[in-house]
Amino acid sequence: MASGFLEWRPAPSVVSGFSRTVITMKHTFLFALIAALLVPFNAVAGQQPTSRDTSVFVAYYWRARPGKLDEYNDYIKKTAEPIDEDARRAGVFEEVRTVTPAPGTSVEWTHLRIFRLKNAAAEQALAAGLDAATARVVPDEATRKANSDRSAGLRDLVRREVWTALR
Repeated sequence: MASGFLEWRPAPSVVSGFSRTVITMKHTFLFALIAALLVPFNAVAGQQPTSRDTSVFVAYYWRARPGKLDEYNDYIKKTAEPIDEDARRAGVFEEVRTVTPAPGTSVEWTHLRIFRLKNAAAEQALAAGLDAATARVVPDEATRKANSDRSAGLRDLVRREVWTALR
């Protein structure tokens, strides 16, 4: 019969069905890979590309460990802020703010530290700049290690985000 609807065909074997599935999967993967390579990363992330002069904000969300909130606040005031001020004066960043959630607000973090930087290049240099400021403010290596160990016992990093200014 020529219609094809009632035409007799041999039953597909398991092997031929499996190999067609593998070929289809390979084609799907290859298509997805090519599409991913053609779409710029910023478009995938939903962000506009940054220009060289666009401010960049680096946000660190921290959670004070249970029972350590006051001690972590003290650590920020007496240890982190002097280092931050040295780094700011050295041009590592332009401004830093530490904020906490308003009373009654339920969030996963207790402290949000936001650094405003001149541009994306400054964001790439932030960690090294803060390390250098730490070495200037706390020249004794044993004291720096003790401060680092202390901060590790007071808080946990929730996440780090990088933002750009809306233009």
